[in-house]
Amino acid sequence: MRNPSSSFVLVVAVFLPIDLSPFYSGIAHWRNIRDQSRFIQPEKDQPSYSAEQVREIVENILLFQRRNGGWPKDYDMTAVLTEEQETIVKQTRDNDDTSYDNGNIHSQVEYLAKAYHQVAEPSWRAACERGFDFMTSSQYANGGFPQRFPNPKSYHGHITFNDGVMVGIVRVLEKASNGKVPFEWLDENRRMQAKRAVELAIDCMLKSQILVDGQRTGWCQQHDASTLEARPARTFELASICPQETTEIVHFLMLQSDPSPAIVEAVTAAVGWLKEVSLSGIRLEKVASSRETFLRHTADFDMVVIADAQAPPLWARHYEIGTNRPIFAGRDGIKKYALAEIERERRTGTAWYGGWPRDLIDDKFSKWLAQHHSD
Repeated sequence: MRNPSSSFVLVVAVFLPIDLSPFYSGIAHWRNIRDQSRFIQPEKDQPSYSAEQVREIVENILLFQRRNGGWPKDYDMTAVLTEEQETIVKQTRDNDDTSYDNGNIHSQVEYLAKAYHQVAEPSWRAACERGFDFMTSSQYANGGFPQRFPNPKSYHGHITFNDGVMVGIVRVLEKASNGKVPFEWLDENRRMQAKRAVELAIDCMLKSQILVDGQRTGWCQQHDASTLEARPARTFELASICPQETTEIVHFLMLQSDPSPAIVEAVTAAVGWLKEVSLSGIRLEKVASSRETFLRHTADFDMVVIADAQAPPLWARHYEIGTNRPIFAGRDGIKKYALAEIERERRTGTAWYGGWPRDLIDDKFSKWLAQHHSD
């Protein structure tokens, strides 16, 4: 007699690993930066799911998703949560604490799309669509995106390039608009919404590029939602021209398949400005120091600028508009012109120098310009 159970086959989906790097900033903030306002705190040595454990990570993403379609920032989508943590997260579903800061929201939307591309779970598609709709609904009429939505307050309402907000959102929307993997399943109406959103965002980028004496330079971390002028954010983030955000915007604009003359002009001017403000003969060094505990981090080191004629070019995080002088600020918001002049808490808590444009200037820009520039 045939075994009745033999006619049933249990099919278990085997997932290809999905890149978790878009979540790294949120993971680091949750695990390494103290913030007592978070509704759950990490346990000591709290374990994480691996990149192959797609279903478990998706379950976390759905758990954290707010009813409005977005996600709260600075939580670990890969954490193996305790039962108590899961219960608390479920109780926060109606919160409107949704934020794009630190690579948030657009990263969850793209992850869900990649997961659904592998296994067509209806609940995953629905969650991805809610996240997509959240993004398109949060865009300003002029094409910009705020850091937080809905009801942003203070600098959270500025058009935000910092922490990959604007470019991160638009990169995902551009993939959606093209109907490419992992968004090949997206309906036509949403594709058209995404296409229009990308067009508006690019227009906003071009219009917000900072002019000094009629010359295009780079971009600030934040720009006014109405006037598009450079705006400060936290007390140590002054209105300025910022190489890190400028480099990210330029990279995005260079990816456009048929760049307009306006894009070519904006990119060329921005790279010219980046070349102009590069710093030579110095390097940033991390030196041992006494252990000190601050509000959000503990440091047993300090950061100092050292003269070094052999050092590669370096860029400051902020440049003064109009003079191109590197500027710094601490929690008091007072502008300084040397890293050593601000308090140790900020010297060790912010990346004040970096090599962000180096690859762009050394390699990518010249190849791109040869392809798209016409005399």
